[in-house]
Amino acid sequence: MTTPGSDREIWGRQAPAGQGPASTGPPLIPREVLEFHDVTVRYGPVVAVRELTGWVGNGEVVALLGSNGSGKSTVLKAASGLVPASEGRIAFCGQWVQRWKPPEIVRLGLVQIPQGRMVFGDQSVEANLLIGAHSRGRTGTEVREDLEIVLDRFPILAERRLQLAGTLSGGEQQMLAIARGLMARPRMLMLDEPSLGLAPILQEQLFTTLRTLADLGLGILVVEQLAHLALEIADRGYVLDRGDLVAWGTPDELRASGRLVEAYLGRGANT
Repeated sequence: MTTPGSDREIWGRQAPAGQGPASTGPPLIPREVLEFHDVTVRYGPVVAVRELTGWVGNGEVVALLGSNGSGKSTVLKAASGLVPASEGRIAFCGQWVQRWKPPEIVRLGLVQIPQGRMVFGDQSVEANLLIGAHSRGRTGTEVREDLEIVLDRFPILAERRLQLAGTLSGGEQQMLAIARGLMARPRMLMLDEPSLGLAPILQEQLFTTLRTLADLGLGILVVEQLAHLALEIADRGYVLDRGDLVAWGTPDELRASGRLVEAYLGRGANT
């Protein structure tokens, strides 16, 4: 994948060999970037996610949907190494990563944008972006080149590159969080409730940006409470209900399925 115009390829590509622990298990289908194989996650005696199987490929947006408490955020945390998978396996870029530490997973190219954005408000926009590159171990010249590419992709951040991140609007902070993630040269971005707290017009702009990034070759896994927004840009979706995977398919298939309504309104809901 090569981005148009002056952009060169800095995200959505295979991570170099040798980054992170040695892989175990059989080789995987190369097209499938992130895979969950019968993954169960527990918080003590509570099962948060039960036997989840699914995948996210290059250049596609996959929406992870469900009501509050359905286990969506736990899936992202398990993929990022922030919580352990009690059972099953998680694979990324052809390597089993369910026992890796979070920095090792980031170096392989899987980057999570957390809920709430979590920008460093007392640092400038540019400083926040440079923080995103620290995991890659690149030279200063490469980082500066990537910085200019990312700022070209997000013109509003270029205009505010010396402004304190804490003074940005909510939508601008969300764009900053995404841009900071791109500075790590990811192969995939995972986003947790990116539309939270944004005005409707900013929500639309945000999801348009995510679709554009996917079209450039980046894999996107997005947890989103606003199902209609996520399905407008998604290639596929998975629906969780109280930790169980209850539906999956294309946006049209999910819209036509009563399981999506049930997951949000209760299993007795009618379409």
